[in-house]
Amino acid sequence: MADLDAGVVELDALSRILPLPYRLATVLVLGIWLWGVNLQVLHDHGIDTPSLIRYPARAGPPPHLSVYRFATALSTPILASLGTYWLITHGCQKELVAATNVLPNLTLLLVVALAFLLPQRWLYPRQFWPAAGRTRLLNTLRRISIGGLARTEDGKFGDVLLADALTSYARIFSDIYIAVYMMLTRRSTTGPLDRSSIWTVPIILAFPFLIRFRQCIADNQPFNALKYATAFPAIAFSVMLRLHRGTPAEGKTAVIWFVALLANALYSFWWDVTKDWGLTLLTTKRVSPEYPYGLRRTLIFGNPAYYYGIIFVDFLLRLALALKLSPHLEHFYEVEGGIFLLEVLEVCRRFLWVFFRVETEWVRTRHSSDVVLGDIGPKLDDD
Repeated sequence: MADLDAGVVELDALSRILPLPYRLATVLVLGIWLWGVNLQVLHDHGIDTPSLIRYPARAGPPPHLSVYRFATALSTPILASLGTYWLITHGCQKELVAATNVLPNLTLLLVVALAFLLPQRWLYPRQFWPAAGRTRLLNTLRRISIGGLARTEDGKFGDVLLADALTSYARIFSDIYIAVYMMLTRRSTTGPLDRSSIWTVPIILAFPFLIRFRQCIADNQPFNALKYATAFPAIAFSVMLRLHRGTPAEGKTAVIWFVALLANALYSFWWDVTKDWGLTLLTTKRVSPEYPYGLRRTLIFGNPAYYYGIIFVDFLLRLALALKLSPHLEHFYEVEGGIFLLEVLEVCRRFLWVFFRVETEWVRTRHSSDVVLGDIGPKLDDD
Protein backbone atom coordinates (compact mmCIF):
# COMPACT_ATOMS: atom_id res chain seq x y z
CA MET A 1 0.00 0.00 0.00
CA ALA A 2 2.04 2.91 -1.30
CA ASP A 3 0.11 5.40 0.79
CA LEU A 4 0.93 3.78 4.10
CA ASP A 5 3.89 5.33 5.82
CA ALA A 6 5.63 4.37 9.00
CA GLY A 7 2.85 5.03 11.52
CA VAL A 8 2.82 1.70 13.31
CA VAL A 9 0.73 1.21 16.44
CA GLU A 10 2.27 -1.15 18.98
CA LEU A 11 0.19 -3.90 20.53
CA ASP A 12 -1.94 -2.87 23.48
CA ALA A 13 -4.14 -4.98 25.76
CA LEU A 14 -7.25 -4.66 23.58
CA SER A 15 -5.35 -5.68 20.45
CA ARG A 16 -4.17 -8.83 22.18
CA ILE A 17 -7.61 -9.74 23.57
CA LEU A 18 -9.67 -8.61 20.57
CA PRO A 19 -7.55 -8.22 17.40
CA LEU A 20 -8.70 -5.94 14.59
CA PRO A 21 -10.60 -8.59 12.55
CA TYR A 22 -12.62 -9.60 15.62
CA ARG A 23 -13.38 -5.96 16.46
CA LEU A 24 -14.62 -5.30 12.94
CA ALA A 25 -16.78 -8.43 12.84
CA THR A 26 -18.19 -7.56 16.28
CA VAL A 27 -19.19 -4.01 15.31
CA LEU A 28 -20.76 -5.18 12.05
CA VAL A 29 -22.93 -7.73 13.87
CA LEU A 30 -23.66 -5.29 16.72
CA GLY A 31 -25.42 -3.04 14.22
CA ILE A 32 -27.69 -5.92 13.19
CA TRP A 33 -28.57 -6.74 16.82
CA LEU A 34 -29.39 -3.09 17.48
CA TRP A 35 -31.59 -2.88 14.37
CA GLY A 36 -33.56 -5.79 15.78
CA VAL A 37 -33.98 -3.88 19.05
CA ASN A 38 -35.13 -0.83 17.06
CA LEU A 39 -37.79 -2.89 15.32
CA GLN A 40 -39.00 -4.54 18.53
CA VAL A 41 -39.24 -1.34 20.59
CA LEU A 42 -40.91 0.57 17.77
CA HIS A 43 -43.39 -2.29 17.30
CA ASP A 44 -44.15 -2.31 21.03
CA HIS A 45 -45.02 1.40 20.74
CA GLY A 46 -47.42 0.84 17.86
CA ILE A 47 -45.10 1.90 15.03
CA ASP A 48 -45.18 -0.36 11.97
CA THR A 49 -41.64 0.14 10.66
CA PRO A 50 -41.94 -2.45 7.85
CA SER A 51 -44.85 -0.50 6.37
CA LEU A 52 -42.80 2.72 6.41
CA ILE A 53 -39.97 1.11 4.46
CA ARG A 54 -42.48 -0.71 2.21
CA TYR A 55 -41.40 -4.14 3.38
CA PRO A 56 -44.20 -6.54 2.37
CA ALA A 57 -46.18 -8.15 5.16
CA ARG A 58 -45.53 -11.88 5.46
CA ALA A 59 -46.78 -14.75 7.58
CA GLY A 60 -44.29 -16.02 10.11
CA PRO A 61 -42.21 -14.55 12.91
CA PRO A 62 -42.22 -10.78 13.46
CA PRO A 63 -39.44 -8.89 11.64
CA HIS A 64 -37.40 -8.25 14.78
CA LEU A 65 -37.28 -11.97 15.54
CA SER A 66 -35.94 -12.67 12.05
CA VAL A 67 -33.27 -10.02 12.59
CA TYR A 68 -32.31 -11.58 15.94
CA ARG A 69 -31.96 -14.99 14.27
CA PHE A 70 -29.80 -13.49 11.55
CA ALA A 71 -27.62 -11.75 14.15
CA THR A 72 -27.37 -14.98 16.14
CA ALA A 73 -26.21 -16.90 13.07
CA LEU A 74 -23.49 -14.28 12.48
CA SER A 75 -22.50 -14.07 16.15
CA THR A 76 -21.97 -17.81 16.53
CA PRO A 77 -18.79 -18.11 14.40
CA ILE A 78 -17.36 -15.00 16.06
CA LEU A 79 -17.82 -16.39 19.57
CA ALA A 80 -16.58 -19.85 18.62
CA SER A 81 -13.54 -18.47 16.84
CA LEU A 82 -12.75 -16.02 19.63
CA GLY A 83 -12.86 -18.76 22.26
CA THR A 84 -10.55 -20.90 20.16
CA TYR A 85 -8.20 -17.96 19.63
CA TRP A 86 -7.92 -17.33 23.37
CA LEU A 87 -7.10 -21.00 23.93
CA ILE A 88 -4.47 -21.07 21.19
CA THR A 89 -2.77 -17.94 22.50
CA HIS A 90 -2.86 -19.18 26.12
CA GLY A 91 -4.80 -16.20 27.41
CA CYS A 92 -3.54 -13.72 24.78
CA GLN A 93 0.19 -13.97 25.40
CA LYS A 94 1.88 -11.28 23.32
CA GLU A 95 4.32 -13.59 21.50
CA LEU A 96 1.57 -16.01 20.46
CA VAL A 97 -0.92 -13.29 19.48
CA ALA A 98 1.39 -11.74 16.89
CA ALA A 99 1.85 -15.13 15.20
CA THR A 100 -1.85 -16.12 15.28
CA ASN A 101 -3.71 -14.16 12.64
CA VAL A 102 -5.20 -16.79 10.30
CA LEU A 103 -8.16 -17.56 12.59
CA PRO A 104 -9.22 -13.90 13.16
CA ASN A 105 -8.80 -13.16 9.45
CA LEU A 106 -10.92 -16.12 8.39
CA THR A 107 -13.58 -15.15 10.92
CA LEU A 108 -13.93 -11.62 9.54
CA LEU A 109 -14.05 -12.90 5.95
CA LEU A 110 -16.62 -15.54 6.92
CA VAL A 111 -18.91 -13.05 8.64
CA VAL A 112 -18.79 -10.67 5.67
CA ALA A 113 -19.43 -13.55 3.26
CA LEU A 114 -22.35 -14.92 5.29
CA ALA A 115 -23.95 -11.51 5.65
CA PHE A 116 -23.44 -10.08 2.17
CA LEU A 117 -21.79 -12.40 -0.37
CA LEU A 118 -22.90 -16.04 -0.25
CA PRO A 119 -26.02 -17.04 -2.23
CA GLN A 120 -29.07 -17.66 -0.09
CA ARG A 121 -29.34 -21.30 -1.20
CA TRP A 122 -25.99 -22.07 0.45
CA LEU A 123 -27.10 -20.96 3.91
CA TYR A 124 -28.43 -23.40 6.53
CA PRO A 125 -30.47 -23.77 8.67
CA ARG A 126 -33.00 -21.79 6.66
CA GLN A 127 -34.81 -20.22 9.62
CA PHE A 128 -31.66 -18.38 10.67
CA TRP A 129 -31.14 -16.80 7.26
CA PRO A 130 -34.21 -14.68 6.40
CA ALA A 131 -34.33 -14.92 2.62
CA ALA A 132 -36.67 -11.99 1.99
CA GLY A 133 -34.98 -9.65 4.44
CA ARG A 134 -31.44 -10.50 3.32
CA THR A 135 -32.40 -10.14 -0.35
CA ARG A 136 -34.02 -6.78 0.37
CA LEU A 137 -30.89 -5.65 2.25
CA LEU A 138 -28.54 -6.64 -0.59
CA ASN A 139 -30.74 -5.07 -3.27
CA THR A 140 -30.94 -1.84 -1.28
CA LEU A 141 -27.17 -1.80 -0.76
CA ARG A 142 -26.60 -2.23 -4.49
CA ARG A 143 -28.99 0.62 -5.28
CA ILE A 144 -27.70 3.13 -2.75
CA SER A 145 -24.01 2.28 -3.33
CA ILE A 146 -24.14 4.45 -6.46
CA GLY A 147 -26.30 7.10 -4.84
CA GLY A 148 -29.57 5.65 -6.08
CA LEU A 149 -32.87 6.14 -4.29
CA ALA A 150 -36.10 4.18 -4.60
CA ARG A 151 -39.42 5.87 -5.22
CA THR A 152 -41.52 6.62 -2.16
CA GLU A 153 -43.93 3.79 -2.89
CA ASP A 154 -41.02 1.37 -3.37
CA GLY A 155 -39.30 2.01 -0.05
CA LYS A 156 -37.51 5.34 -0.31
CA PHE A 157 -37.52 5.77 3.47
CA GLY A 158 -35.71 2.44 3.87
CA ASP A 159 -33.04 3.57 1.41
CA VAL A 160 -32.52 6.75 3.41
CA LEU A 161 -32.24 4.89 6.72
CA LEU A 162 -29.67 2.45 5.34
CA ALA A 163 -27.64 5.13 3.55
CA ASP A 164 -27.54 7.19 6.76
CA ALA A 165 -26.43 4.09 8.65
CA LEU A 166 -23.53 3.69 6.20
CA THR A 167 -22.18 7.09 7.24
CA SER A 168 -21.94 5.73 10.78
CA TYR A 169 -19.88 2.84 9.45
CA ALA A 170 -17.43 5.02 7.51
CA ARG A 171 -14.61 4.49 10.00
CA ILE A 172 -15.33 0.75 10.12
CA PHE A 173 -15.15 0.50 6.32
CA SER A 174 -11.74 2.17 6.38
CA ASP A 175 -10.56 -0.31 9.01
CA ILE A 176 -11.82 -3.21 6.88
CA TYR A 177 -9.68 -1.86 4.05
CA ILE A 178 -6.64 -1.79 6.34
CA ALA A 179 -7.33 -5.35 7.53
CA VAL A 180 -7.86 -6.74 4.01
CA TYR A 181 -4.76 -5.00 2.67
CA MET A 182 -2.67 -6.43 5.48
CA MET A 183 -4.07 -9.89 4.71
CA LEU A 184 -3.22 -9.55 1.01
CA THR A 185 0.31 -8.38 1.78
CA ARG A 186 0.76 -11.18 4.33
CA ARG A 187 1.16 -8.83 7.25
CA SER A 188 -0.20 -9.94 10.60
CA THR A 189 -3.50 -8.31 11.56
CA THR A 190 -2.91 -9.40 15.15
CA GLY A 191 0.44 -7.62 15.32
CA PRO A 192 1.21 -3.90 15.19
CA LEU A 193 -1.12 -2.06 12.81
CA ASP A 194 -0.18 0.58 10.27
CA ARG A 195 -2.94 3.22 10.17
CA SER A 196 -1.06 5.96 8.35
CA SER A 197 -2.84 5.87 5.00
CA ILE A 198 -2.61 9.29 3.37
CA TRP A 199 -5.18 8.95 0.61
CA THR A 200 -7.13 5.68 0.56
CA VAL A 201 -8.56 5.84 4.07
CA PRO A 202 -9.82 9.45 3.65
CA ILE A 203 -11.50 8.48 0.35
CA ILE A 204 -13.23 5.54 2.04
CA LEU A 205 -14.30 7.79 4.93
CA ALA A 206 -15.83 10.26 2.49
CA PHE A 207 -17.62 7.72 0.28
CA PRO A 208 -20.74 7.07 2.47
CA PHE A 209 -21.24 10.83 2.79
CA LEU A 210 -20.90 11.15 -0.99
CA ILE A 211 -23.68 8.58 -1.38
CA ARG A 212 -26.08 10.59 0.78
CA PHE A 213 -24.96 13.85 -0.84
CA ARG A 214 -25.79 12.49 -4.29
CA GLN A 215 -29.14 11.16 -3.09
CA CYS A 216 -30.09 14.54 -1.65
CA ILE A 217 -29.06 16.41 -4.80
CA ALA A 218 -31.03 13.98 -6.97
CA ASP A 219 -34.00 14.38 -4.62
CA ASN A 220 -33.81 18.20 -4.70
CA GLN A 221 -32.86 18.55 -1.02
CA PRO A 222 -30.02 21.12 -1.10
CA PHE A 223 -29.98 21.88 2.63
CA ASN A 224 -29.89 18.19 3.50
CA ALA A 225 -27.10 17.72 0.95
CA LEU A 226 -25.22 20.52 2.70
CA LYS A 227 -25.15 18.47 5.90
CA TYR A 228 -23.25 15.68 4.19
CA ALA A 229 -21.09 18.12 2.22
CA THR A 230 -19.74 19.55 5.49
CA ALA A 231 -17.95 16.22 6.04
CA PHE A 232 -15.71 16.74 3.01
CA PRO A 233 -13.78 19.82 4.23
CA ALA A 234 -13.25 18.16 7.64
CA ILE A 235 -11.73 15.11 5.95
CA ALA A 236 -9.73 17.14 3.43
CA PHE A 237 -8.19 19.49 5.99
CA SER A 238 -7.38 16.52 8.21
CA VAL A 239 -5.31 15.13 5.32
CA MET A 240 -3.70 18.53 4.77
CA LEU A 241 -2.88 18.75 8.46
CA ARG A 242 -0.96 15.50 8.25
CA LEU A 243 0.88 16.71 5.13
CA HIS A 244 1.69 20.07 6.76
CA ARG A 245 2.84 18.64 10.06
CA GLY A 246 6.03 20.37 11.18
CA THR A 247 5.70 23.16 8.60
CA PRO A 248 4.73 26.85 9.07
CA ALA A 249 1.31 26.08 7.55
CA GLU A 250 0.41 23.60 10.28
CA GLY A 251 -1.14 26.13 12.67
CA LYS A 252 -3.42 27.75 10.11
CA THR A 253 -4.44 24.38 8.70
CA ALA A 254 -5.27 23.14 12.21
CA VAL A 255 -7.59 26.12 12.80
CA ILE A 256 -9.41 25.58 9.50
CA TRP A 257 -9.71 21.84 10.21
CA PHE A 258 -11.19 22.53 13.65
CA VAL A 259 -13.72 25.02 12.24
CA ALA A 260 -14.73 22.52 9.53
CA LEU A 261 -15.10 19.77 12.13
CA LEU A 262 -17.22 21.97 14.39
CA ALA A 263 -19.41 23.09 11.48
CA ASN A 264 -20.09 19.46 10.53
CA ALA A 265 -20.93 18.43 14.10
CA LEU A 266 -23.20 21.40 14.89
CA TYR A 267 -25.06 21.45 11.58
CA SER A 268 -25.59 17.68 11.77
CA PHE A 269 -26.91 18.03 15.33
CA TRP A 270 -29.29 20.82 14.30
CA TRP A 271 -30.55 18.66 11.42
CA ASP A 272 -31.02 15.64 13.70
CA VAL A 273 -33.17 17.58 16.14
CA THR A 274 -35.08 19.89 13.81
CA LYS A 275 -35.53 17.96 10.58
CA ASP A 276 -34.96 14.26 11.28
CA TRP A 277 -36.81 14.28 14.60
CA GLY A 278 -39.25 17.15 13.95
CA LEU A 279 -38.58 18.78 17.33
CA THR A 280 -38.83 22.51 18.01
CA LEU A 281 -35.94 22.93 20.46
CA LEU A 282 -33.70 24.75 17.99
CA THR A 283 -36.48 26.79 16.36
CA THR A 284 -38.53 29.84 17.33
CA LYS A 285 -41.49 27.54 18.10
CA ARG A 286 -39.85 25.90 21.08
CA VAL A 287 -42.25 27.55 23.56
CA SER A 288 -45.90 26.55 23.24
CA PRO A 289 -48.69 25.59 25.65
CA GLU A 290 -49.58 22.72 23.28
CA TYR A 291 -46.45 20.60 23.88
CA PRO A 292 -43.45 20.29 26.24
CA TYR A 293 -40.70 22.85 25.80
CA GLY A 294 -38.75 22.27 22.60
CA LEU A 295 -40.62 19.11 21.57
CA ARG A 296 -43.87 18.60 19.61
CA ARG A 297 -47.50 17.62 20.11
CA THR A 298 -47.27 13.94 19.29
CA LEU A 299 -44.76 12.04 21.44
CA ILE A 300 -45.23 8.33 20.89
CA PHE A 301 -42.58 7.42 23.46
CA GLY A 302 -44.48 9.48 26.00
CA ASN A 303 -42.09 10.76 28.64
CA PRO A 304 -40.43 14.04 27.53
CA ALA A 305 -37.37 13.06 29.56
CA TYR A 306 -36.56 10.41 26.93
CA TYR A 307 -36.44 13.09 24.25
CA TYR A 308 -34.34 15.53 26.28
CA GLY A 309 -31.98 12.74 27.25
CA ILE A 310 -31.37 11.53 23.70
CA ILE A 311 -31.01 15.09 22.44
CA PHE A 312 -28.28 15.65 25.04
CA VAL A 313 -26.54 12.36 24.21
CA ASP A 314 -26.76 13.09 20.48
CA PHE A 315 -25.16 16.51 21.02
CA LEU A 316 -22.26 15.08 23.02
CA LEU A 317 -21.66 12.21 20.62
CA ARG A 318 -21.94 14.42 17.53
CA LEU A 319 -19.09 16.54 18.90
CA ALA A 320 -16.98 13.60 20.05
CA LEU A 321 -17.60 11.46 17.00
CA ALA A 322 -16.71 14.22 14.57
CA LEU A 323 -13.20 12.89 15.19
CA LYS A 324 -14.08 9.90 13.02
CA LEU A 325 -13.68 12.27 10.05
CA SER A 326 -10.07 13.00 11.02
CA PRO A 327 -7.69 10.36 9.68
CA HIS A 328 -4.67 12.42 10.78
CA LEU A 329 -5.52 11.79 14.45
CA GLU A 330 -4.73 8.13 14.00
CA HIS A 331 -1.10 9.15 14.24
CA PHE A 332 -1.69 10.03 17.89
CA TYR A 333 -3.73 7.05 19.05
CA GLU A 334 -1.65 5.21 21.62
CA VAL A 335 -4.09 2.33 21.90
CA GLU A 336 -6.55 0.72 19.51
CA GLY A 337 -9.20 1.06 22.20
CA GLY A 338 -9.74 4.70 21.29
CA ILE A 339 -10.63 3.86 17.71
CA PHE A 340 -12.80 0.92 18.72
CA LEU A 341 -14.65 3.07 21.25
CA LEU A 342 -15.39 5.69 18.57
CA GLU A 343 -16.76 3.00 16.27
CA VAL A 344 -19.00 1.44 18.93
CA LEU A 345 -20.27 4.82 20.14
CA GLU A 346 -21.17 5.90 16.62
CA VAL A 347 -23.14 2.69 16.02
CA CYS A 348 -24.95 3.24 19.34
CA ARG A 349 -25.67 6.88 18.46
CA ARG A 350 -27.21 5.75 15.17
CA PHE A 351 -29.26 3.17 17.11
CA LEU A 352 -30.75 5.94 19.27
CA TRP A 353 -31.24 8.22 16.25
CA VAL A 354 -33.35 5.57 14.49
CA PHE A 355 -36.01 5.57 17.22
CA PHE A 356 -36.91 9.24 16.81
CA ARG A 357 -36.33 9.27 13.04
CA VAL A 358 -38.78 6.42 12.46
CA GLU A 359 -41.21 7.85 15.03
CA THR A 360 -41.16 11.19 13.23
CA GLU A 361 -41.85 9.62 9.86
CA TRP A 362 -44.71 7.64 11.41
CA VAL A 363 -46.19 10.80 12.92
CA ARG A 364 -45.80 12.67 9.63
CA THR A 365 -47.65 9.98 7.70
CA ARG A 366 -50.30 9.19 10.33
CA HIS A 367 -50.91 12.58 12.00
CA SER A 368 -51.06 15.09 9.17
CA SER A 369 -52.89 17.54 11.47
CA ASP A 370 -49.75 17.98 13.57
CA VAL A 371 -49.07 21.60 12.56
CA VAL A 372 -45.69 21.74 14.25
CA LEU A 373 -44.35 18.84 12.21
CA GLY A 374 -45.92 20.26 9.10
CA ASP A 375 -44.24 23.60 9.67
CA ILE A 376 -40.71 22.51 10.49
CA GLY A 377 -40.37 19.00 9.07
CA PRO A 378 -42.05 18.15 5.75
CA LYS A 379 -42.61 14.55 4.76
CA LEU A 380 -39.70 12.63 3.34
CA ASP A 381 -40.78 12.91 -0.28
CA ASP A 382 -41.28 16.68 0.09
CA ASP A 383 -38.11 17.32 2.15
